[in-house]
Amino acid sequence: MSGLGGLNKSPNGVVVGVVQLQLPNVATKADLQRQTARIVEMVGKARRNMGGMDLVVFPEYSLHGLSMDMNPEIMCALDGPEVAAFKAACAEHKIWGCFSIMERNPLGNPFNSGLIIDDRGELKLYYRKMHPWTPVEPWEPGDIGIPVCEGPKGAKIALIICHDGMFPEMARECAYKGAEIMIRTAGYTAPIREAWRFTNQANAFQNLMATVNVCMCGSDGSFDSMGEGMIVNFDGMVLAQGTSGRADEIITAELRPDLIREARKHWAVENNIYQLGHRGFVAVTGGAQDCPYTFMQDLVAGRYRLPWEDEVVHKDGVAYGFPKPTRVYGEKLKQAAE
Repeated sequence: MSGLGGLNKSPNGVVVGVVQLQLPNVATKADLQRQTARIVEMVGKARRNMGGMDLVVFPEYSLHGLSMDMNPEIMCALDGPEVAAFKAACAEHKIWGCFSIMERNPLGNPFNSGLIIDDRGELKLYYRKMHPWTPVEPWEPGDIGIPVCEGPKGAKIALIICHDGMFPEMARECAYKGAEIMIRTAGYTAPIREAWRFTNQANAFQNLMATVNVCMCGSDGSFDSMGEGMIVNFDGMVLAQGTSGRADEIITAELRPDLIREARKHWAVENNIYQLGHRGFVAVTGGAQDCPYTFMQDLVAGRYRLPWEDEVVHKDGVAYGFPKPTRVYGEKLKQAAE
């Protein structure tokens, strides 16, 4: 089904490559410039690696490393030189690319953001991580939802980042908005290996959606990222997986968006993304279309509260060296708008 990793590309195929990029140390502006050049170099490697590749995906933290350093000197902007370099590389090599930046935020902590750039060097998708890996990560929670763009061969593509993929609601939102391929970039280290694997498969199967997933790889002297490039078909079957832990290896596979569309139309049993909103359609016309889930109702009403809420120990990042926050979500943005 994977066409030998995309070597035998079909007319309707989309060949994706995920880069298990070597984990860098980035502390200064000069470091940032060097790592930008390294990523640009790897875009070229992806094109040389496989002439039919449509999309190359770089992991979360590929530009900044895992230090969680919020130094303004190494923060990026959409109109900055790093993004400009990525755009130029995609245009030069005529390939789509997915990239990670830590985005400067004048109103609070930086955003952990992801970009998809097309083969002409145009920005097609811009996403801010919705669920930072708290309490370890200091990033501002994403505030622009989950966008979906049209990619190679007309495939609908969404992007989420790392910890986002541990919430089944994130993958469901991608599929609900039409995504046929969901990218998940990450910087995860070895303790998350098994959870990474089964959530990547579950996110695919539960939504009849291919998932394209990759982590950073190798050691920076402190952390050991695991690589684990993983491309999963819409039925939850793994098409390609990086198991060697070899840094800078590119894992490839061919995806078939046309077969995903076909499954979403014709599957009866286990068409779960449809059946969620049409419960028991054999018994009642159109199925029940209510919302029987208390957590959904409470979340929308602003009263989400767990039965064990008062017993939760970690509710900020103090134990991990971050100051206790004082801002309410959206407070500065509201003030700026006024």
